[in-house]
Amino acid sequence: MLRTPNISNFLYVAVGSILLLSITLYGAASAQEVDAQLTSPDIGQNNNIEMWKAVRGGIQGQVSIPDKKAGVLVQSGGEEWRSIRNGPISNYGVWGLFGIIAALALFFALKGRIRIEGGVTGKTVQRFTLLERWMHWIVAATFIILSLTGLNLLYGRYIIKPWLGADAFASLTLLGKMAHNYLGIVFILGITIMFFLWIKHNIPNKIDLTWLLQGGGMFKSGTHPPAQKFNAGQKIIFAAVVIGGGMISYSGIMLLFPFSGDTSVQDMQGIQVLHTIGALALTVVILAHIYIGTIGMEGAIHAMWSGNVEENWAKEHHSLWYSEINPSDNNASVSDAPLQTPPTPAE
Repeated sequence: MLRTPNISNFLYVAVGSILLLSITLYGAASAQEVDAQLTSPDIGQNNNIEMWKAVRGGIQGQVSIPDKKAGVLVQSGGEEWRSIRNGPISNYGVWGLFGIIAALALFFALKGRIRIEGGVTGKTVQRFTLLERWMHWIVAATFIILSLTGLNLLYGRYIIKPWLGADAFASLTLLGKMAHNYLGIVFILGITIMFFLWIKHNIPNKIDLTWLLQGGGMFKSGTHPPAQKFNAGQKIIFAAVVIGGGMISYSGIMLLFPFSGDTSVQDMQGIQVLHTIGALALTVVILAHIYIGTIGMEGAIHAMWSGNVEENWAKEHHSLWYSEINPSDNNASVSDAPLQTPPTPAE
């Protein structure tokens, strides 16, 4: 005997089947969404664009180590810093270094060495004390080493590494980095002491303007403008060393002790750029100073070598200073002791 189907049971089965199918479809869709989030996008596709934008924008994640900056997976500012350092800074640095060398070579070829026009009398005048000379050579020696090791960090991989080899270059660069870090402290102390020794003689005045307008007498013989102990050119060198040296000293300390205070990664990148630009600019200035103090001007190197200069050199290049130490020109400050000759190139 056939039984009549129960309508209510049929409805229960139908509704249950629909619910089960809905749950299955929803679960499958959710699984696909999760899988899409965890799977890196294929080349040519635009999926996960927002996720990658967030990553490239420097989104901060969670890390268990104390350095929370490590929670940033990608710091896109680093690409900009690297492009600036390896691009315009490196390029302009090369132009500046070779440009000043070419300009000095051209000047020497056209003008030659600036001679003592009055001739050598054999009488000397004390120009610098032992303390002043020591400070000058400490600052000079440390700056030369700092410049060479810094230039190696900027250009060494392109110039020295192919010639020396990767392993030897790595060892040399490591030693240079250590010398750069420790000698930087000596350089800072040196320019600080030098500042207090010479600041009173390096305050600009109207006499410096006259000296500059006459080009320091370097372009025309017999036209030495009056100058005090330091002329306008030397005052410019002093200002460059104090201001430029102070800038690279500050940035160097920040690089020695990174992330001090609330310094961010972007701040450190800016400090490194500042340090590089300041060091390159100061190197260009110091190259001109080295030229004038050695082969560019007769008798100039004696000032920092023995502390004494030829009497006629003092009268010609620093007439006002010579008048101050010898107002009556009675040779009260003049010595008959011969100059100590430094190891300079043959004239």
